[in-house]
Amino acid sequence: MNSTLRAPLSLVVLLSLAVVQSSLSQVNSTSEIRLDPRVQKIVDRAVQRALEQFGEKKLEANELAVTLVDLREPNKPAQGSYRGGEQIYPASVIKLFYLVAAHRWMEDGKLKDSEELRRAMRDMIVDSYNEATGYIVDLLTDTTSGPELAPAEMEVWYEKRNAVSRYFTSLGFQNINVNRKPWCEGPYGREKQSVNLHKPNHRNWLTTDATARLLTEIVSGKCVTQERSRQMMELLRRDPFNPKAETQSREYTGKALPEGAKLWSKAGWTSETRHDAAYVELPDSNRFALVVFTMNHANEKDIIPTVVRAVIEGFDQQR
Repeated sequence: MNSTLRAPLSLVVLLSLAVVQSSLSQVNSTSEIRLDPRVQKIVDRAVQRALEQFGEKKLEANELAVTLVDLREPNKPAQGSYRGGEQIYPASVIKLFYLVAAHRWMEDGKLKDSEELRRAMRDMIVDSYNEATGYIVDLLTDTTSGPELAPAEMEVWYEKRNAVSRYFTSLGFQNINVNRKPWCEGPYGREKQSVNLHKPNHRNWLTTDATARLLTEIVSGKCVTQERSRQMMELLRRDPFNPKAETQSREYTGKALPEGAKLWSKAGWTSETRHDAAYVELPDSNRFALVVFTMNHANEKDIIPTVVRAVIEGFDQQR
């Protein structure tokens, strides 16, 4: 548990806008998402609600990050966020970035489309299988896991493994690292060797700002191509009202949605983290992308739904 002293809630909320402005100033100008004080107000209230409701569970102000993009006007996305530029271990949310990279590589002729690749992409996103993701990482970077390598060979391997990170950096994404396979019990061999050698990039890192930007580009059809964005959306589609659906549909963002809402999302979870990156269409025509990362409270399943409910209330109050 983080031992940092908790700031008074009023101070947290008052300071959040300043924190956000500092982090969002790092967003590259290639992003068409603009800052909006109305959206920021919704985020501030949602964060305050979560900190108050889970205060007894010792949810700290630095254990939560939120980015909200208002998509009611699809061509004018508006954003607010809390700690949106903080590097956080993303768990399986990283798979969104590998999905986009796979489509980019296919579009550019660097990766051959195949039935096996499509099977792996589906399993990576729909069921969040780590084995499928590892296969895709190998294809994207021309690397494989295996025994340790000699120092010179390791540096060649690591240069190749950074291909996806370099691609997103070239698009203006900042404070991210996208070069690690997700593991259940690993890593071992050259994967562990690289973890030991290549710090601070020994883990994948994302920010909620970067994740929200990528998700917004997929939703708007601007990610790679319109048709490829559509294909990505099909894999991200969830059914939050089906009691037999997988947990990515029924828990996380889906747990807080009203009847008739539509959901597309990718969740991530470990023993320490619980995250969701979601696009929501509400029956009242409100549409938004919401990315919520939580740290050190993986078993608190209601933090993300609490933020979602507060966001929905915020949109209702601004009508």
